[in-house]
Amino acid sequence: MSYDFSTSVDRADSNAEKYRLREELFGTEDVLPVWVADMDLHTPSFVLEAVKKRLEHPVIGYEEVPKSAFEAQIAWLQSEHKLSFSVEELLYSHSVVASMAVAIEAFTQKGEGVIVQTPVYSPFFHSVLNLERELVKNPLSLSTSGEYSFNIEDLEQKIKPSTKLLLLCSPHNPVGRVWRREELEAILALCLKHNIVVFSDEIHSDLVYAPHKHIPFVSLSEEAKRITVTAVGVGKTFNMAGFAMSSVAIADKALLAQYKKAYERVHFAQGCVLSHVAFEAAYREGKEFKESLLLHLHKNYKALEALAQEYSEFLSLTPIEATYLAWLDCRKMGLKDKELRTFFVQEAKLGLNAGISFGREGSGYMRLNFAISSARMSEVIQRLQKAFEKRRKSIGKN
Repeated sequence: MSYDFSTSVDRADSNAEKYRLREELFGTEDVLPVWVADMDLHTPSFVLEAVKKRLEHPVIGYEEVPKSAFEAQIAWLQSEHKLSFSVEELLYSHSVVASMAVAIEAFTQKGEGVIVQTPVYSPFFHSVLNLERELVKNPLSLSTSGEYSFNIEDLEQKIKPSTKLLLLCSPHNPVGRVWRREELEAILALCLKHNIVVFSDEIHSDLVYAPHKHIPFVSLSEEAKRITVTAVGVGKTFNMAGFAMSSVAIADKALLAQYKKAYERVHFAQGCVLSHVAFEAAYREGKEFKESLLLHLHKNYKALEALAQEYSEFLSLTPIEATYLAWLDCRKMGLKDKELRTFFVQEAKLGLNAGISFGREGSGYMRLNFAISSARMSEVIQRLQKAFEKRRKSIGKN
């Protein structure tokens, strides 16, 4: 089956978060929103058809997550990532952020340390602070060529006896890295040495561009299984965030039992009936869609890359290995963070995430979601070109 990503339905009149909040966040509705990490592309038809079929049954009541849904996920993880779990090792969750909060509750006490590697998706540090744990920042290292890596030396210096948990973003949002085996093994060695549990957010693991390959943290070794909680799901890959269903995978029995104590206090229950069938359909039928999507996303990224080269005096594009989130290095523009945000809103008429929202290491950066149709991508590029041309002429006059 072929998939057409050239155009997509207009979501402006829907209840979509990225459109509904434009006035509140950007001070105007006259912006194209390219911030929230869902796609302005159609959710796959095979997912929607599965939901329609379920609606033929006249009762929508309490239901358990069917074993077949987790079996579909298990088959996908084995096929795509050579990763093996049993149904008993999987737990339903409505979101990765919720799963992360449970991990913080399960493996730490108030005042104990939780490591985050900034710049990173803001709920990583907000969740730590909201639960009154010590936020241990281990900023990523940034090379002169714009590539990010772990700072292992800094991490080892900051670990204390009270440091109990590391929140790993893999692949990384917003910098787009796919961590190599040797990088992950360095993290694993430190965590084993200091008895630190790893919560690995792998929600973007299917959206990886060749030749890069996602390596699940839990797959590193038998020892890794003892300390790893993995969060995975269909929300990003198949544009299904609105179904609010993901899962938590824990291979070690003792670790799973400890996690479940906090999990059961929250009462996650079993989620939405329609989400169950959508989740299963995505994993059973999604291979071809995913491959087509990756080709489309890469084409959009290349358009951004060409734009960055054209206006290199203002913009550098951080090399991307995964996700559909471009990390724009705008430091050469010489603008403060508020001024930078204003430039994109008023001159480019685009609503992006401010880099500073991912931690102070994101100062001077902006995050742009390029999971949009070809037509919308052309519009985004045109708006950026117009804004940068105007700035180029303005600077030239001075």
